Amino acid sequence: MDFSYSIVVPLFNESSSFQFLIERLTELMNSTNQSIEVVLIDDGSSDDTSFLMAQQAMLDERFQCVFLSRNFGHQIAISAGLAHANGKIGVMIIDGDLQDPPELINDFIIKLNEGYEIVYAIRKKRKEHIGKRIAYKLFYRIQKQKANIDIKLDSGDFCLMSRRVVDILNELKEESRFVRGLRSWVGFKQIGIEYERSERKLGKTKYSIGMLMRLAYNGIFNFSDLPVKYITRLGIFSMVVAIIYLIITLILKYFYHDVPSGFTGLLAVIVLFGGAQLVSIGIIGEYLIRIFFQVKNRPLYIVDKKIVDKKLIKL
Repeated sequence: MDFSYSIVVPLFNESSSFQFLIERLTELMNSTNQSIEVVLIDDGSSDDTSFLMAQQAMLDERFQCVFLSRNFGHQIAISAGLAHANGKIGVMIIDGDLQDPPELINDFIIKLNEGYEIVYAIRKKRKEHIGKRIAYKLFYRIQKQKANIDIKLDSGDFCLMSRRVVDILNELKEESRFVRGLRSWVGFKQIGIEYERSERKLGKTKYSIGMLMRLAYNGIFNFSDLPVKYITRLGIFSMVVAIIYLIITLILKYFYHDVPSGFTGLLAVIVLFGGAQLVSIGIIGEYLIRIFFQVKNRPLYIVDKKIVDKKLIKL
């Protein structure tokens, strides 16, 4: 069956909100004259998500299911969805928690028809607690200022991309994925649409603080040379501090006949330079570990099985 558009939905333990998601998507597909398929990606769920996905795909051929062999992570699951999306005109990415309104695809399509290759959503208001909102705000602004490409402010993975862009993204095999960064990297004509992000319907967010930090690291280390330049600046700063300390010591010795004694000053200098060296090694390590995993040339993910046109295919 041919589809004009695909909607990619990565899912991980979303059984509590799954029925609400299906109702919204089904209502959307029934209310539009566009032919739309939904590509559901099970990212190694341990609850009933995979069963509910299979049940829905067997009832409605507009739903395609891809079951990954384990949990590979949100960004990899999105990449798997893009690889299996059949939409001939465009592919939209949304999260399964319904914080992204799928109905916005109609506005996205209008912009795509105007000649834009990528239409991304801009979050003008978030529902998370204030600490998380501040962290997101700071990250996006630091990233935009220091990245080597123009990564749009307050834009997540929620977007609609043309078939051409999706095909290009499918050719990029970076192991440490940051989809919104890759989306900006490919270029082409892009535009943002503002929307107010809703609260999560049910369940808890699957992005822990550690996972968010890892995503932020991928965004910074994959698209910016700031960390490496930071090492140089830190080294220069340390040298300046050492020279100033040396000059002060010489002045005290030759003009005031007083040289600082004791271990306090020495200890402070050792801690300063030791900390600078450890930070520098850590930054270099971040790049090395990405090279280490990339050169292994393993596949980004492994598909266990999928359901297409109501047929179960074991891989």
